Amino acid sequence: MGKCTPLTMACRITSKHGKSPEKRKQVISESQDISDKSKTVSLLDPDNLSHRYYKSMLRKTLSLVRFDKSNGNPLEESLVQLRCHFTWELLVEDIELPDLENRILDEIDFLDTKYNVGIHNLLAYVKHLAGQNQEALRGLREAEGLIQQERAAQSDARRLVTWGNYAWLYYHMGRPEEAQAYLDKVENTCKEFEAPSRYRVECPQMDCEEGWALLKCGGKSYERAQACFEKALAVDPENPEFSTGYAIATYRLDVFNKATQVSEAFCLQTLKEAIRLNPEDAYIKALLALKLQDVGQEAEGEKYIEEALTNMSSQTYVFRYAAKFYRRKGSLDKALRLLKMALRATPSSAFLHHQIGLCYRAQMIKIKRAANWQPRGQVREDVHRLVHLAISEIQKTLMIRPTFELAYVVLADMYAEIGQYTKAEDTFQKVLCMKIINDHLQQVIHYCYGHFQDLHKISVDKAITHYVKGLKIKTASGTREKILTALEKLAKRQVHQNVRMVESLSILGFIHKLKGEVSEALECYEKALRLAADFNTVI
Repeated sequence: MGKCTPLTMACRITSKHGKSPEKRKQVISESQDISDKSKTVSLLDPDNLSHRYYKSMLRKTLSLVRFDKSNGNPLEESLVQLRCHFTWELLVEDIELPDLENRILDEIDFLDTKYNVGIHNLLAYVKHLAGQNQEALRGLREAEGLIQQERAAQSDARRLVTWGNYAWLYYHMGRPEEAQAYLDKVENTCKEFEAPSRYRVECPQMDCEEGWALLKCGGKSYERAQACFEKALAVDPENPEFSTGYAIATYRLDVFNKATQVSEAFCLQTLKEAIRLNPEDAYIKALLALKLQDVGQEAEGEKYIEEALTNMSSQTYVFRYAAKFYRRKGSLDKALRLLKMALRATPSSAFLHHQIGLCYRAQMIKIKRAANWQPRGQVREDVHRLVHLAISEIQKTLMIRPTFELAYVVLADMYAEIGQYTKAEDTFQKVLCMKIINDHLQQVIHYCYGHFQDLHKISVDKAITHYVKGLKIKTASGTREKILTALEKLAKRQVHQNVRMVESLSILGFIHKLKGEVSEALECYEKALRLAADFNTVI
């Protein structure tokens, strides 16, 4: 029998009681690790991954692989069985690497957390992707140093992840003996813990490590991150780290997918549970404040913001979210003060530049509203000054994070505000050409582009086309309701002006149909058909 450590116990508990409660079964089943054979296929077969960067990386890997048929344990076959950053399929585009590295370094410097080993491992992986293998080795040594300070169960898991990363890194550096040495360390540890696999340990701590790595890689990985933390919590529901990771992943997923009332209530519950287990975590309190603001409990949320701001922990991050809270509340000067304080510490933050740009835009709108939307003289000059300030900040945002889709929409809107329609069109085209998987984000982009075409009387056809594209995305959201309203107004305006009557009545019929107003829809369609028939008779 191997020695009994916290990790051994966790592994045994996972194997014996691994099934989650009924409400968690679906998500957890989707997150279960696939067999070693299928894992090998997914890692080494480029046709099984659509992601461009991974295809190029894995083709490079395939070109290096030389299986020695006489060897019963080929190095490459062993590597793909490891659980580490090289095998977790972290989807990172080449163009995203500089911003991801900046965000990792900011977190290392300014986020007060007990979970630093994983972020150093991720930094090492990103350095490797950038071709900086010596820097990657330094990152892994940093991770090893931090492991010594941690409690047994989590340090065992993080040690295995770090060794796995060492093995892969040395393999890519053409140093197979050192890669094998780290594989041997992993194998020996797996034997000690009586793991069924030679190179894999299945336990909640490992799931947690994978969850943190996925969480840092952006919206396309949030669901997988949430599933990892949920799987870990099914085994150890009172673990503060698992709870924190799950709450953050749920919050991010809510923001990314534009939460429904049901998901918002669930998100609130997970954040409150994380605070119960981590009562001093100012970062989580700031996220809870924003979620309370989302559901109309702004006064309650502000209490958490004020509490977080009095805590010296993770201040730079607290300033970010407090500023977002006050911007949405309308306290724009206060929001800008906090953002500029945070920017002094992290000048390469796309999030901060974007938020500052949104503050300037909000100030501009406030001035225009006070002038009854017809600014003149000094007020008009103030409007232009704020628009140019907003443009400058959003341009900085996109220099840092070129894949920030919503920033393109804000930038195009600001160009249109000062009559630079060609620049606005070019900016919209950039984001329209992006491959966007998020349904709500697609709705926002189609709505904003259609509104741009409609408001500035550039092209009614394009406005209609993009409003309809937005409506074809079935996801229920506030944006979808805005599209319905905008398209209905456009169609009614054309009917009133006796313009393109057949098309306009058909659009109104389509809108009534979507609203479930069947008789009104039929009436509009019948009118359109009669007009079309009359037109054909005349022809």
